[in-house]
Amino acid sequence: MKVMKFGGTSVGSPERMKGVASLVTKSGEPTFVVLSAMSGTTNTLIEISDYLYRKNPEGANEVINNLEHKYLGHIEDLYATEEYQKKTREFIMEEFNYLRTFTKDLFTSFEEKSIVAQGEIISTNMVVNYLQEQGIKATLLSALDFMRTDKNAEPDSQYIKEKLTAIMKENEGYQIYITQGFICRNAYGEVDNLQRGGSDYTASLVGAAVNAEEIQIWTDIDGMHNNDPRVVENTEAVRQLNFEEASELAYFGAKILHPTCVQPAKYAGIPVRLKNTMDPDAEGTIIDNVLVRGKIKAVAAKDNITAIKIKSSRMLGASGFLRKVFEIFESYQTSIDMIATSEVGVSMTIENDSHLIEIVDELKKYGTVTVDSDMCIVCVVGDLDWSNLGFETLAADAMKDIPVRMISYGGSNYNISFLIKESDKKRALQSLSKVLFN
Repeated sequence: MKVMKFGGTSVGSPERMKGVASLVTKSGEPTFVVLSAMSGTTNTLIEISDYLYRKNPEGANEVINNLEHKYLGHIEDLYATEEYQKKTREFIMEEFNYLRTFTKDLFTSFEEKSIVAQGEIISTNMVVNYLQEQGIKATLLSALDFMRTDKNAEPDSQYIKEKLTAIMKENEGYQIYITQGFICRNAYGEVDNLQRGGSDYTASLVGAAVNAEEIQIWTDIDGMHNNDPRVVENTEAVRQLNFEEASELAYFGAKILHPTCVQPAKYAGIPVRLKNTMDPDAEGTIIDNVLVRGKIKAVAAKDNITAIKIKSSRMLGASGFLRKVFEIFESYQTSIDMIATSEVGVSMTIENDSHLIEIVDELKKYGTVTVDSDMCIVCVVGDLDWSNLGFETLAADAMKDIPVRMISYGGSNYNISFLIKESDKKRALQSLSKVLFN
């Protein structure tokens, strides 16, 4: 069985939904399908929640009415028979009446998560109704019945596997199984969501739970490219990536994939394939546990980086200095991307600068602090084991005309990272492409 995940753009209109239906039924084999909400829906549901937080039910109702009108307008374009038009129309009206109930009671983050979950619930019902109208043996499995997080807000993999295995046994014989991406229940049974990775995370967790032969992530891009196509001309899709390489690229700027969402597939040994709904015959990118030796695969960049340097002669030979520094970042729940140390100083980069002022104030207890804003991390990914002679020199040579604030090499066998000014990003990416790939 394959698992196929489609994002909001892929189900963004009746025409796109029909295209998804064609793709999932093409093989004729049992397929597990994970769907996002229609593009724009989640943002609109968050807007409704914002009005309710501000105790403005009139504003919320107006947005609800407009969204309901939009969905009702899709029905005749999607369904050919009066039976399924009526069935879906009644479902959508029931859904939006449910949303209106939130305008009359106390509103908290718990209610917000229930509202946001309705986007995926609506899209999956619409698609399964369309498949059934076409005579396809399809069924809808609610993610809220098996997708759960633990008390640390991490997916409860054992629970997911046990529940989903039992549900699949109860629903044997279907060609298409559809569920919602992104949404789940938390350890206390409340409606929640997976946050990081969203629907991609759901697909990876489902794939691991059902021991799928392959997990396919369908987007509007032809796989993961070897550089940013918005900045560099003539980029190419990377045909194969190791799981570690894919995670590095995703973390450092390749937005097609979230770095955490492939972990369940990696541990289960299930390949993940990135495919393009606009060009379904394109090969895309396969992500697996195979490492191609001696090859640099791709370059990615991460903007909005802040560099913090703390210099102190007191740290010379002093034990516990780095622990004290890291505890400051931990206390403000701010993660560090890159780090470089010397005998008298340490430099770090962060992406989340919401507590920058407080962090700098605390760091001043231990030394002189300087801050560089509007920075960018450029990451070169591939087989970059230290035993590969000349690889680090090749990457550095491509950056010879770019001022480099920091270099990180050796923390991973899969990347070299350079910290530069954002204003130099375009030149850096173009130079790296020229040297590494051309």
